[in-house]
Amino acid sequence: MSDKTRAVLEKTGSVIYENKVVILFAGMALFAFFASGVSTVMFFSELFTRFGRNTFMVLSLLIPVVAGLGLNFGIVIGAMSAQIAVFLVVLWGGQGVWGVAAAAAVATPIALALGFLIGRLFNKMKGAEMIGGMVTALFADGFYQFFFLFVMGGVITISNARLVTPTGVGVLNAIDLDQENAMRQALDNVSLYNVLSVAVWIILAFVLALVIFNLVKKQPLKLRGAGGFARPLVLLAVLWLTYGLSFVVEPFLQFLYYDRVIGLTAVRLVALFMALYGAHALIHALLGRRGGVRSSLAKPIAQVAGAAAIFAVTFFPAINLGLSRVRVPIFTYLIIVGLCFFINWFLSTRLGQNMRTAGHDRAVATTAGINVDRTRVIAMIMSTLLAAYGQIIMLQNFGVMQTYGSHSNVGLYAIAALLVGGATVSRASVKHAVLGVILFHSLFILAPMAGNRLMGSALIGEYFRVFVANAVIAIALIMHAWKRVKSRRAARAEAKAQAA
Repeated sequence: MSDKTRAVLEKTGSVIYENKVVILFAGMALFAFFASGVSTVMFFSELFTRFGRNTFMVLSLLIPVVAGLGLNFGIVIGAMSAQIAVFLVVLWGGQGVWGVAAAAAVATPIALALGFLIGRLFNKMKGAEMIGGMVTALFADGFYQFFFLFVMGGVITISNARLVTPTGVGVLNAIDLDQENAMRQALDNVSLYNVLSVAVWIILAFVLALVIFNLVKKQPLKLRGAGGFARPLVLLAVLWLTYGLSFVVEPFLQFLYYDRVIGLTAVRLVALFMALYGAHALIHALLGRRGGVRSSLAKPIAQVAGAAAIFAVTFFPAINLGLSRVRVPIFTYLIIVGLCFFINWFLSTRLGQNMRTAGHDRAVATTAGINVDRTRVIAMIMSTLLAAYGQIIMLQNFGVMQTYGSHSNVGLYAIAALLVGGATVSRASVKHAVLGVILFHSLFILAPMAGNRLMGSALIGEYFRVFVANAVIAIALIMHAWKRVKSRRAARAEAKAQAA
């Protein structure tokens, strides 16, 4: 065997080992799909719904992992903040998109305050944040239950009889967000025209704020570089052109009033953007090689190949039919995409790099002048706030808030989904979150139907998926503890060797 062949085999084996969890769950999901006999229409419809409902919550876990806080079981507290806010907005008569926006506004200060307290607590228990998060969530749930079971109606009078129990003390178990409150799928039903209109004013406000900032700081107005106007102005011009075109071309205006896009179109657009991004990276890598700067070609080539594979799969008759029948809510998915870009951008900022350094080695970060405790608190505040927003997105999609149960499994399922995507306690990215949601919820959809068809009982599949959710978290925690013990032994052995 030649050295080149051996190197290729070693590289392939390394890639398979690094992605063993993803490969395992992809195989399980594929087996469950064929074993269940489910139609592609039903499967894709349910998968796209779950993806839009749960991805934001999973993404809220990334920043604490990067900052060295591990898997944030405290996101349950962010979900509680959201549910308190939703209840108050329903009580005050909030409706539609404005009701959802009001719920986000009310949840923000609650989540910020609780995130600050959690961050301060975790700084007192470094190395045990995940266990602390579990216990803190249970502790907070006691106060949450007391608030809704006794304070609401018992201490604070509630005028809306539809929200309280017949005794007048305590909130009902289920609060309907559909009928008179009309908050059900309020975000999902926002049209592309409304998104475009809001985007125009947001970019315009951003440009004006940038101008005012430069004038106050007595800095010259520049087009390029940090704080430049070129990109926002180009984006604003494109949005205004699109906005103006809608008044001239009638079919285009009708298209803008759609609030959902066909799943097949959405998947092909994603494949197109992946291909363009990969091609851009590939060109830069090739130009860098010509200029003497060596850069790996494997990643951009894999991106282009992955995009081509996704595009090719959409031509299979069953998949084509299933995706053609699915309608994807535009605004909800744009929010998720926006959060993905925000996380990647944030982690490239100075604060984000500080979080990476603190997560990698707290001693090195402290030596470099980074306030580790402050950085960790900011990470927890951001995670708790994002979790609150994620819970609001989930509740508006459901249309019903289970007052005492909607938050209970949020942490379990979000963390399990992230781990299924290939993340670890100390390493996670947007890619892991997106892939994990797809694989984990595919298994959640298919397991009961596969169990019913193979074993004659859907409960078999139900038990299996609950077991998987708990098992993947338990294995991740065991592996993390084992690595810590191993690294400590290695450090002690090295210290003894140096002393000798």
